[in-house]
Amino acid sequence: MKKIIFIFIITWLSALTGFAQHQNKKSAELGVFLGGSYYIGDINPVGHFLFTKPAGGAVFRYNLNPRLSARANVLFGSIEGHDSYSNSPSAQQRNLSFKSKITEFSAQLEFNFLEYKIGNERKKFSPYLFIGLAGFQFNPMGELGNNWIALQPLGTEGQGIEGGKSNRKYKLIQMSIPFGVGIKTNLSKNIGLSLEWGMRKTFTDYLDDVSKRYYDPAKLAAVHGTNAAKLSDPSINTDPNYSNVGRQRGNPTTKDWYSFAGVVLTLKLKEPREKCPGVN
Repeated sequence: MKKIIFIFIITWLSALTGFAQHQNKKSAELGVFLGGSYYIGDINPVGHFLFTKPAGGAVFRYNLNPRLSARANVLFGSIEGHDSYSNSPSAQQRNLSFKSKITEFSAQLEFNFLEYKIGNERKKFSPYLFIGLAGFQFNPMGELGNNWIALQPLGTEGQGIEGGKSNRKYKLIQMSIPFGVGIKTNLSKNIGLSLEWGMRKTFTDYLDDVSKRYYDPAKLAAVHGTNAAKLSDPSINTDPNYSNVGRQRGNPTTKDWYSFAGVVLTLKLKEPREKCPGVN
């Protein structure tokens, strides 16, 4: 994945160099994103598009030239994962699950492989790449009976408890690096359509509230109550003497990812009239 990000960075440096040599009339677009969101992590390690949930948001695109655009997004989605759907017997026995809403604010750069201008019949189609920087909020919830309970305050791996794996609970507002691919085309003189798929590299392993080892349920219950102990370890066992304390609960060597994929429908904003030279 580091190689992919490196390739994206080199692409943007090349695009910016070309921009300095290729000035054009600029334009702006405002639109909506409609699609889906999903996550990759400890409870769903490889299943792209598995547990995809509806997502949407607003998009503003500023076209610097036919090859390069700047873009701002606010996107809303949901992610979830369930061990019960896994093909792995050990994951099924672990029996963890979660869901979380995702709110993302991001700024991105888009590079068009072909020259593209909304409303221009000769430049009406292009594949593109994008990369940027985002801030996002999440809040993993665990299911207990018919209720969904916020997991971060419970410190399910002993966070914030003496002798736990961390003195602090993980933050629910984090940064990510969005990057991906898409195809854009004109629908009419003032309307453009993009189809895109983007991954988000995060710097947290707790989108799903799972990362390290099982904590002592008795100590957890003493501090945060019995719900914390139940949600920390809902594993399916037939041996009453079996204990998970100290055993691996997740994989702390990898971070979690989330994704937005869908369509972007934009309307070209009215361009200001250019003044004639010498006219104040």
